[in-house]
Amino acid sequence: MTILAFYSNKGGVGKTTTAVNLAYLAAQSGTKTLLCDLDPQSSATFYLRVKPKLKVKAKGFARGGQLVANSIKGTDYDRLDLLPAALALRKLDLALHQFKRAKHRLAKMLAMFKDEYDLIILDSPSTITLLAENIFVAADRIFVPLMPTPLSVRTQQHLLVFCRQKKYDSAKIYAFFSLVDRRKNLHRELMDAARAEFDHVLPAAVPYSAVIERMGLERAPVTAFAPRSAAAKAYQALWKEMQGLVESNQQP
Repeated sequence: MTILAFYSNKGGVGKTTTAVNLAYLAAQSGTKTLLCDLDPQSSATFYLRVKPKLKVKAKGFARGGQLVANSIKGTDYDRLDLLPAALALRKLDLALHQFKRAKHRLAKMLAMFKDEYDLIILDSPSTITLLAENIFVAADRIFVPLMPTPLSVRTQQHLLVFCRQKKYDSAKIYAFFSLVDRRKNLHRELMDAARAEFDHVLPAAVPYSAVIERMGLERAPVTAFAPRSAAAKAYQALWKEMQGLVESNQQP
């Protein structure tokens, strides 16, 4: 089982839309996939037409066990299940603090699914709290969407510094560009500068596109309702790159 996290400590960068589309593409490729919505705003849950309801509150979620497993819902797509978010997750950080080895609770909870799923994708809230540290521990690869703006690049710099100071493995952090408008000189310049500054920047980039915004109306992945769109093709290219990383992680 491989765990991939879509994470950013900056909001509005396309993290959830990418997580949903990549989870769909993974399932379509034949991979038994679980998308875990860890954000109390429950946007991924909304996109996949699932009711935002958990059978446990925050402390029970952090503890793990059968009630968490019973919260998993099927989606409209074969081989893609969802662990939905709910407003109760807003207290998850507080709940995590109550356990020993608090930074390892998420990894322990997800381990119960190792025989059921090939791939777990985490859609993470935009925080850098104890929950984020749990994600850094649990994930085999962490994918960070970067908008080609100065503030987004600065946020990536801060994240890498934080991980190195806390001795998290920054080598498993991969960035990719999101909400890109290649007509803008600034976007092209910042993308070139970021590729020169950061290791592990994936070649594929997700464009700024109205079709991505339609996910809220269609309540479906772009790759499902508009598979020939430029955005869908970008997600498909991104999945191929990530799939290679997944396969390399599964090698003994």
